[in-house]
Amino acid sequence: MRATTAAAATTTARRTGPGTNLALATATFALTFWAWNLVGPLSKTYSERLDLSPTQTAILVAFPVLVGAVGRIPVGILTDRYGGRLMFTVISLVSVIPTALVGLSGGSFAALLVSGFLLGVAGTSFAVGIPFVNSWYEPRRRGFATGVYGAGMGGTALSAMLTPRLVDWIGLQGAHFAMCAALAAMGAIAWTCARNAPGWRPNNEPALPRFAAVLRLKVTWQMSMLYALAFGGFVAFSTYLPTMLTTAYDFAQTEAGMRAAGFSLAAVVARPLGGILSDRIGPVKVCLISFFASAATAVVLAFHPPAELPAGVSFVLMATALGLGTGGVFALLAKLIEPSRVGAVTGVVGAAGGLGGYFPPLVMGVVFELTGSYAIGLALLAAAAVGVGVFTLRAFRTQLSEGRSSSA
Repeated sequence: MRATTAAAATTTARRTGPGTNLALATATFALTFWAWNLVGPLSKTYSERLDLSPTQTAILVAFPVLVGAVGRIPVGILTDRYGGRLMFTVISLVSVIPTALVGLSGGSFAALLVSGFLLGVAGTSFAVGIPFVNSWYEPRRRGFATGVYGAGMGGTALSAMLTPRLVDWIGLQGAHFAMCAALAAMGAIAWTCARNAPGWRPNNEPALPRFAAVLRLKVTWQMSMLYALAFGGFVAFSTYLPTMLTTAYDFAQTEAGMRAAGFSLAAVVARPLGGILSDRIGPVKVCLISFFASAATAVVLAFHPPAELPAGVSFVLMATALGLGTGGVFALLAKLIEPSRVGAVTGVVGAAGGLGGYFPPLVMGVVFELTGSYAIGLALLAAAAVGVGVFTLRAFRTQLSEGRSSSA
């Protein structure tokens, strides 16, 4: 009976196919990331309604990032054990609760902090998809697969562009309840349509020893540093950019949201490109391009250039560079980590990326409140990007030479 059930599941999984499961995973990732970023695009509304200082606004925007970052560690381990199909379903359905609470908490700063903190659950979905799509693709195409999946971070662009408009159309609570309905529907779709890869096998080792073993891997910490810069930079700007544009450039909330959506969209398009380029020229080279280009654009923006030109172009170039880096980091990870550990390592690396996005908005808020400018924060970003670039060049010299050989 068990053999018959297993054979039927394998047949169904093969019929579903890698392309379908990649598309489902990307769609789920995008929607949960939209939910994860519900607070940032409405920062001006909350700031004016609750009379918040720049530092309080930054804390409010950053709070969902915290749980979304740290929660990726246990979610990655659970994905290795229970599979992506179940975990995507659970995260989609559980995210309904904090999404509703955020919509009901708009009149209280403390309530918003608590509900925003819980909203971070939606951001843990990233740690589900990387091992899920990895198991569907052969090693030579995993850069492509993880890059396409990573494009689901475009949910932040959807949130920046559409959330303020939904609030204008159907009100604050109505917008959040509409998102609740979408998350519930996505949970049902994930359970009904998604399938784990035929070759996937659950890792039933005890969680704590497995987590400890992952932490002992040197490559875990190396990948964490790279992803903290690449994805952390993306998260920081995608969540805080609406605030930054309304305070530094006096844009209206909807105008700032559109421009923040453009930033996110550029990074989203660049992420699969980073994965594809990693398959061709090597992921280390892609990461180096990302880090040094991010540093250059941060230096330009530190001088507070005029809006649109050159500031707008610089933001788009920075987004493109960070997007390339996020694709490159996980293409490199897929080459260095054995498949049975990808979920656990992804959880730790994803947590580092999320934490990399948690602190910069806080720094930006404090810097702006003290100086009336974001120059110091942007200069710190440039310095960090150069430092990580130099570290990458030294730590992955062997992989860099292999990339050169394969592309020759």
